[in-house]
Amino acid sequence: MTIEIVEIGFGFSVATKEIIAILDPDSSPIKRLISVAKAENRLIDSTNTRTVRSVIITRSNEVILSGVQAATIGDKFVNRHFQKSKIDP
Repeated sequence: MTIEIVEIGFGFSVATKEIIAILDPDSSPIKRLISVAKAENRLIDSTNTRTVRSVIITRSNEVILSGVQAATIGDKFVNRHFQKSKIDP
């Protein structure tokens, strides 16, 4: 059994099967989600003191902050997660 991971920046990785959503942090609902997660001790900050550029929601209801753009992580996720489902001609 192999565990596929996706790099979310600055040496941090997340198992692809644990990711529910990769979001931009700019909207008010996401900012509230971050505040609630911090208050409930469910927030993981992987920004390495840099600007938050994406927010990852996991199956275990954790909220992960990343310093990498959501689109970049999304591309890595799609490439890694669906790589095995490709059929060679």
